Amino acid sequence: MKSDETLLSIIDYLGDVDGAGVTEIAAHLNLAKSTVHDHLTSMGEHGFIVKRDHEYQLGLEFFNVGQSVRNRFDIYRATEPVIDSLYDQTEEMVWLFTHENGRVMCIDGFAGNTNIDANSLIGSWAYMHCNSSGKAILSQLPDSEVEAIIDNHGLPAQTSNTITDSDELFTELERIREQGYALNLGEDLEGIHAVGVPLVFEGEVKGALSIAGPAHRVDLDRCENELAEMLFAARNDIELNLAYT
Repeated sequence: MKSDETLLSIIDYLGDVDGAGVTEIAAHLNLAKSTVHDHLTSMGEHGFIVKRDHEYQLGLEFFNVGQSVRNRFDIYRATEPVIDSLYDQTEEMVWLFTHENGRVMCIDGFAGNTNIDANSLIGSWAYMHCNSSGKAILSQLPDSEVEAIIDNHGLPAQTSNTITDSDELFTELERIREQGYALNLGEDLEGIHAVGVPLVFEGEVKGALSIAGPAHRVDLDRCENELAEMLFAARNDIELNLAYT
């Protein structure tokens, strides 16, 4: 078990930096250099680590595994053709999220003509309580599961608009269930608004689809009317795709 934890800590560290040597990794993780070297050598033999200019970096085998994992999600395959269509209609960012272990991950999307790098967001984790897709998913989960997520991850404030009170969150989730969509009005990032809808198929919460953009373009009225209606229509297409996947 300790060896597994050591291996994962090395992977996590290399995922945060743009390459590092054995001495740096060992010092940062408080490990023996021989231990670090042995793990790096083993991972290198399997393509998970490469050495460039005397530094070790994560290898492309991680990308291969990640692609394989994502392709197993039927919601990804069913939503992929819908995302481009939504962007063409809105010219705003479109994101697909799914949930695991109490958080959401962006597994596909399109940033369009913005300064946001879509590649940096795809594969990234987010808290559920301050994300429109996350709240949309939470609204479809049993209260006991939502409570467990709060106990495990808390309700940290990302901005001054983030919901940090559990009672307020449950009230918000009830409102989402009634109206069918979730809002994020600068709760995750200042100046960014988003609206998301849950994607449920045969009783299973598969994920959520959201449209996001600058607050001056994606204002409350547009979220609650034009964009929500587009998301409802897109969800119908996705459900049809899932039925024939």
